[in-house]
Amino acid sequence: MDHPDYRMVPVRSRHDQLAAVDSRWFRECMTELRQRWTGVSSHRALNPNERRLFAALEAPQPTTSVIGEAPAPDEPSPGKKARVWKQYFRSRRVATPPPAQLYFNVGHTSLNTPEILTSLGARGIDRVVMLHDLIPITHPEFCRPGDGAKHRRRVLTALRHASRIVVNSQYTADELLAFADREKMPSPPIDVAHLGLEPIFQRGQPNGARRPYFVHVGTIEARKNLAFLLTIWRRLHEKMGDQAPRLVLIGRYGWENEAVLDHLQRSPNLQGLVHQVENLPDTALADLMNGAQAVLAPSSVEGFDLPAVEASALGVPLIASDIPAHREMVPQATLIDPLDGLGWMAALEAATRLRPVAPAYSAPTWKSHFQSIEDHLLPPLAATATAG
Repeated sequence: MDHPDYRMVPVRSRHDQLAAVDSRWFRECMTELRQRWTGVSSHRALNPNERRLFAALEAPQPTTSVIGEAPAPDEPSPGKKARVWKQYFRSRRVATPPPAQLYFNVGHTSLNTPEILTSLGARGIDRVVMLHDLIPITHPEFCRPGDGAKHRRRVLTALRHASRIVVNSQYTADELLAFADREKMPSPPIDVAHLGLEPIFQRGQPNGARRPYFVHVGTIEARKNLAFLLTIWRRLHEKMGDQAPRLVLIGRYGWENEAVLDHLQRSPNLQGLVHQVENLPDTALADLMNGAQAVLAPSSVEGFDLPAVEASALGVPLIASDIPAHREMVPQATLIDPLDGLGWMAALEAATRLRPVAPAYSAPTWKSHFQSIEDHLLPPLAATATAG
């Protein structure tokens, strides 16, 4: 929005057509979001549940687990309806797109049908689409029923009608090219631009005041392999007894997570050892990550895995699954096959007894991300300053 050479016009999709978003409202939303990401507005007091979590981690013996309430099936997330209506009333249908040379779609929305991209193409506007992963296509068993077919339509729309595609990792690029090959379709040019990190993710000091614990950050969903991790934790308790470490799952409940909920709510071995919270303020999240023996990332598949990158940037030891995205983004981590239960057991037990030393890590930055975007996509637009 603040680039001196380009003019950015915010739009969103509604009923397969573009809708113009109120520029002032959009700028206010982006300013607030930036403040949250950079830590300016993240200093809020802990709520009672979060205070219970920190007290439980500091207790000499396991207490009652701190577990957030799981949403009812098909229940919309709090505030979602209000946000949708706010956007609805602050946007209006665009009969004709504003004068522009480039349309940049950074999400997966509005790709279910080709109308928006084809109408823009007919007006000579380049269409750049960012794809974050192909997981619903390559691993539909980890997603909600129907998501695989929906995402396939989106990716086919991007391949057929985008001028260029941006992806967040080389692994995502490889999966996209393999998908195009299976569909016997040509692909537009693909650019890899690793996502950046915010300034708050800087190396911190370990907090040694608590008993050993580990942290997992991310939505509680099937592909995160958390049912496997909780099974490992039960075995750790059986083997180590009172010396077993604690585990904190930081993230909201997602989908296809029934096995995880069964462990959290019904396993007696995990009571007092495993905790779950969501929406922690950034300061509390950084404190928990810095104090952990290691951050854990046992996912079966990832397109990028931002929490693993953030942990590495903080200088926190990382134990992660040996999958392509982790080999690309966090090769310095302790990488273990996501099905190797004995390997995970050994690594966790060793890290409990002696906190590993995190290797040096060069984190991707937003500066390099946007420099890549500018180098590959925007130079032709600078002369006219009409990027939309």
